[in-house]
Formats: sequence, structure tokens, C-alpha cells
Amino acid sequence: MDQQTRQALKHDQFVDTAQHGLEWASENRRPLILVGSIVGALIILFAIAAVIFNQRSEKAEIAFGEAMQTYQTPIAAPGQQVPPGVKTFASSGERAKAANQLFLNVANSYGMTSSGKLARYFAGLTYVEAGENSQAESTLKDVAGSWNSDLSSLAKLALAQLYRQSGRDAQAIEVYNDLTAHPSTSVPAGTAQLQLADLYEAENKPEMAKKVYAQLKDKDAKGPAGMIAAQKLNPSAAPAGAVAQ
Repeated sequence: MDQQTRQALKHDQFVDTAQHGLEWASENRRPLILVGSIVGALIILFAIAAVIFNQRSEKAEIAFGEAMQTYQTPIAAPGQQVPPGVKTFASSGERAKAANQLFLNVANSYGMTSSGKLARYFAGLTYVEAGENSQAESTLKDVAGSWNSDLSSLAKLALAQLYRQSGRDAQAIEVYNDLTAHPSTSVPAGTAQLQLADLYEAENKPEMAKKVYAQLKDKDAKGPAGMIAAQKLNPSAAPAGAVAQ
């Protein structure tokens, strides 16, 4: 087969392939236009949704900042001199109630944003401070079920403290054990174990506390939690890093 014939065959194959493509496009023209229209519409919708979400996120951050500002407002005792223009609260409970409403507003209005999720956690904390335990437990359980492991762990830690305050130590122990088995960046296993040992000490169960401290000391000898555990086991020993005089 000479070169001219080979080139003619290649040309014919290209023509055939192109023709096949044209025929397929012609036969499927309407479905292609429909699919293209749908894809284009979806892209536009996603772009609009992204813009709206970003705008809502910014509003949520501002609202959350205002709630935090209230939560951090100073408490002034009766008769205490306060500089002009400085806002204060008479008690932590009063402050918690004021901040709680603001956090709830952020959580309910911007629940899909990171600030909204964080606001619900703080709503749970302020419920605790305000002495509204039922609402606190419900709210913290909601946050504890979050896909965000760090936020979930913080809520569980707060729940355990609430259980302790309300005399439900058995439930608190379950939570501490769960946090130990599923550590996160916000609540390392050592933090949960220290809290568990503290609970046992409060229950006047020193042997149980020592067992937890000993396990923690062996697992994390050089870590902060392990060093605290070692100090608890041997209070008379010099703290790690101390220099003899």
C-alpha cells in the first residue's frame, strides 16, 4: 500500500469518525441542549447559593460577636463604682440569661453556619449558668450529636459537668469514658480522664481515682495530663521542670 493510499484511508477514517459524531450530535441535539441548560442552571444556582451563604455567614459572625460581647460583660457588685458608659450585670445568672437569648437568636437564624453551630453550644452553656438545667441538657445533647467532632466533644464535656452538678454521676462517668474512647482536638483523652478521676475523688473513692491517674501517667508520662496525674499520685514530689534551690 503506497503512501498516497494510506493517507487517503486515514482521511476517510477521520471523515467517518467526524461524520459519526455529527450524526450522533444531530440525533441527540435536543437532549444535549436540555442537559446543557440544566447544568448551566445548576451552576448559576450554586453560585447564587454560595454568595447567599457567605453573606449569611458574615451576618452570623457579627451577631455571634455581639452575643459574646454580652457574655463577657463585667459583673458589678451592688454599690460598686462603675466608669460612666460601661455596661455591667448584677450577677452571672443575669448575664447568662441575656447572652443566652442572643446566642439562641444566632443559632436559630443562622444554624447552618459555623457561627450558628457554635452559638448553640454557648446557648447550652449559658442555660447551665442561668440554672435552667432541662433546657441546657436538651441543647447540649443537640450539639453533642453534631458531625463536628470538636464541637461535639465540648458539648459532651459540658453535659458531664451538668450531670455531676445534678447528682447524676453514673451518666457523667459514661460520658467521660466515651470521650476517652473517642478523643478529639478540643477534648483529648487525658482531659476526660482527669475529669473522671476528679469525679471519683469527689465521691470519696480515692482508689478508683488513683487507678485512673496511674493509667494516665503510664500512657502520657511526658504530656500535660500525664504530668498532672503523676503529681496527683505523688503530691510531695517536686513538679516536673522545677529546679532545686
